Amino acid sequence: MASSHDTVVSSFLVRRSPVYYGWIVLAVSTLGMAATLPGQTAGVSLFIDAFIEDLGLSRSAVSWFYTVATVLGSLALPLMGRLLDRYGPRRMAVVIIACFAASCVGMSWVSGWIGVFVGFVCLRMFGQGTLGLINNHSVNLWFEKRRGLAVGILGLGMAGATAFFPPLIEEGIQAYGWQTTYLLMGGVLAVTMLPLGALFYRDAPERYGLSADPGRNGADETETEDDATVRGVDPEVAYRSWTFWLFTVAGVCTAGFGTGLLFHHFSILEEVGVGRDLAAQFFIPLGVVTAVFNVGTGWLVDRYAPRFLLGLQLTLFGAMMGLLPAANTTIEVWAYGSVFGVAQGMQQALLGSAYAYYFGRRHHGTIRSLANTIFIGGTAIGPAVLALGPDLMSGFAPILWIIAPIPLVLALASFVAWGLDWDAAVLVTGQ
Repeated sequence: MASSHDTVVSSFLVRRSPVYYGWIVLAVSTLGMAATLPGQTAGVSLFIDAFIEDLGLSRSAVSWFYTVATVLGSLALPLMGRLLDRYGPRRMAVVIIACFAASCVGMSWVSGWIGVFVGFVCLRMFGQGTLGLINNHSVNLWFEKRRGLAVGILGLGMAGATAFFPPLIEEGIQAYGWQTTYLLMGGVLAVTMLPLGALFYRDAPERYGLSADPGRNGADETETEDDATVRGVDPEVAYRSWTFWLFTVAGVCTAGFGTGLLFHHFSILEEVGVGRDLAAQFFIPLGVVTAVFNVGTGWLVDRYAPRFLLGLQLTLFGAMMGLLPAANTTIEVWAYGSVFGVAQGMQQALLGSAYAYYFGRRHHGTIRSLANTIFIGGTAIGPAVLALGPDLMSGFAPILWIIAPIPLVLALASFVAWGLDWDAAVLVTGQ
């Protein structure tokens, strides 16, 4: 990433763009988020039955391969974040998209458990992990005043891909087989996202003589010395702050327990007498409300302190888990899906923008990559924690009541952090 000491360079695309170039970066990053689907659980899950049937693997074995591969893949993210800060999104995107496409092609050749495991590591590391990090980092580089809205729009890429592409992938598996489908996905990544990434991703706007907000560099404006500086605290300072760990632990809590709720969804509702057909209706409000609140919370982040909004989100999430064992009617299941959508949409927008908001853009890739590593570890343990309910207790209700206070305690910490302005001396934005 460009620093304040780098020479300003000229880019034909940036200079001749009819709109602020950050919107172009947002558009290609949103497509890039959609392109991570082959490395996301929603994409990988479509191939699980094929691995079991064709390769003679057990479901539990494939599940453990995926869990361990997810953790191993996340361990590379701190290094990827440092490389991202050093070399910038454009060069990193070209390398990572090429590796991600090659990983999909490689999955078409696997013939045993070793190939499946290595393939899972690569898909999770290059797709879900690093490419997702590059997209988030790119958008955070180009926006400050409207960062929340931009990150909210970015989240629509993954939401849209989850709704649109799985049916197409399933049709491909049925028509051509899973090996050919993986080969096709790798080819699509190579011929679409690879050239788009090479052409449109860019480093920080200061690198091109712009500032990190649309409309601030018009014909009558001159860039000030402050505008030309990419601000940000050092990673070591961020890691010692309450705010970093508040958002990171909150992310582990909501991402981990949220993954567990989805993983055990049908079993949890079956326990209270909800049939599978009604339980499936939960996903309708979940998808719609998540998308709406992803963008809506992004808009709020541009106007209210993220620590305050995080407290609201955690309060809602904790209350939802505590009341879930009582949801057994159609209205209650739809309400559960809607509240889950609010919490999930808020979580994505807040975690997508908070690190750059509080710690600046200069070392955002490095700081955010460590948080992502911890997030991903949290998603791996969430299903196991909820499984303790039926395994060691009388069902899911006791474990939900035990863990529900955790987000509520974190919510209280968020409100206190906001009210007392913890870490004000080290934050780029003290709110």
